[in-house]
Amino acid sequence: MKHAKQVEILSELLRQIEAGRNIDCGEQVRMSTRHYHDPEIAEREWQTFFRNHTQLVGLSGDLPQAGSYFTTSDFGVPVLAVRGRDGVFRAFLNACRHRGVRVAEDGRGEANRFTCPFHAWTYSNQGDLVSIPQEEQWGAIDKSCHGLKELPALERDGVLWVHPQPDGTIDLDAQLGPLAEEMAGFNFGQLVYAGESVLDMRLNWKLANDTFGETYHFQKLHKNTLGQLFYGDNLSYETYGRNHRFVFASRAIDELRRIPQSEWDIQGAANLLWFLFPNIQFNVGGGGVSLVKIYPHPDDPGRSVTRVGHYFSPEALAMQEAAEDDPDIIVSGADEAYICEEGKQRLLSLEAIAEVFVSTIEQEDYLMGESTQRAVESGLLDELIFGRNEPALHHYHRVFAEALHIPGPQPFR
Repeated sequence: MKHAKQVEILSELLRQIEAGRNIDCGEQVRMSTRHYHDPEIAEREWQTFFRNHTQLVGLSGDLPQAGSYFTTSDFGVPVLAVRGRDGVFRAFLNACRHRGVRVAEDGRGEANRFTCPFHAWTYSNQGDLVSIPQEEQWGAIDKSCHGLKELPALERDGVLWVHPQPDGTIDLDAQLGPLAEEMAGFNFGQLVYAGESVLDMRLNWKLANDTFGETYHFQKLHKNTLGQLFYGDNLSYETYGRNHRFVFASRAIDELRRIPQSEWDIQGAANLLWFLFPNIQFNVGGGGVSLVKIYPHPDDPGRSVTRVGHYFSPEALAMQEAAEDDPDIIVSGADEAYICEEGKQRLLSLEAIAEVFVSTIEQEDYLMGESTQRAVESGLLDELIFGRNEPALHHYHRVFAEALHIPGPQPFR
C-alpha cells in the first residue's frame, strides 16, 4: 500500500478516536431475515458463489516446494491442489479417471505420485496418468488423454486461485479491481503456512461473514479480549466493486502522535481486513495473515464451516525462534500483543496470537451468530437493521443480492 494512502487511513482513524465518533455512511437499512435461512436463496448462493465462481484456496506458502499438495472440497468440487515437479501450481479434480475415487485423501503433504486406493491407477503430481495395473487385462487406453481432469488455476502475488469448473475463467483484474495492485505490495508469497483452525457451527455463512462487518461491538462483546488490543468505534472503509478494505485502529496507533508522518506504517498501528467477494476475509496484521474462508453447508442454510489459515512472515518466525531461546522476551497468554516491562518489549507468541483470534471468533462472535440463527429460524423475526456505523454490512448484502438478482437491504424509515 502506498505510503500516502497509509497516512490518509491512519489520520482518519486518529480523528475518529479523538472525536469519539465512528464512521458514518449516512443511512440505516433493513434486510429480510430470509437471506439467512431460506433454502431457495441458499441453493442459488451455492451454485452462483461457490460451484461456479473463482475461489481463493490459499497462499503460496500452502505449497512451499515441488511435490507439495493439499485438498479441499468446501465449495462442492473435490480439488487436489499441487505444486508439480516443475514448480508450477496446478489444480485437478480429485477423482480417478477410472471409477471416480479420490486419489488423495483429505489433508496436505508431499507426493510425487498419487495412487487411487481402489485399483491403484497412478498419476504424477502434474496430473499425468503414469500406470495402470494389469493394463493388458484391463484394455487399451491412451494415457495421454486420461490424466487427472485439470481445473483453471492461477498463482499471482502469493495467492492461489482455482475455478471449480474445467471451462471456467479466472479474471482477477475484473474480480479484484484496484485491490489487485494493493494486495501485490504485501509480499504474501513470502509468508509461511503455520496451521489451520476449523469452526463448524450452527449459523448461516453470511452471519459468519457479518462478524467481520463492524467495529461497533468491540468494546461491548470483546471488551476483555480483542478490546484490549484494538480501539472500537473507528473505521476507515472503502469499497472496490464487490470487495472492500476495512481498517481499524490498534492501541499502538497512539505511538504515531509522537513520530513524523513520514515514519507512519499501517502495520502495527492498525488492522487491515480485505473482504474478497464472496466469502474471504483477508486479515493482515501481527506479523502475518489470517486467511478466513467461510463456506455454507450444502444441505443446511443454518450451518457453515469457517477455515482460518495462519501464515507468518519469516521475520516474525525468526523473532519467535529467538524468543524461544530467550524466554524473557516472550509472554504467552498475555492480554496484549506486547507489553513493556522494565524497558523491554515482550512479544506474545505467534501461536497465542492465532489462538486469541480464533477463540474470540468462536466463543464470542459466532455464538452471537448462532443466537441470531435461532431467532430468524423461529419465523418471528422478519428483518434485521444495519446502522449508519455499519457500512460493510450494507455493502455485503447489497452485492450478494445484486449477484442473485433478488431484493437486498432497503432504506430504514
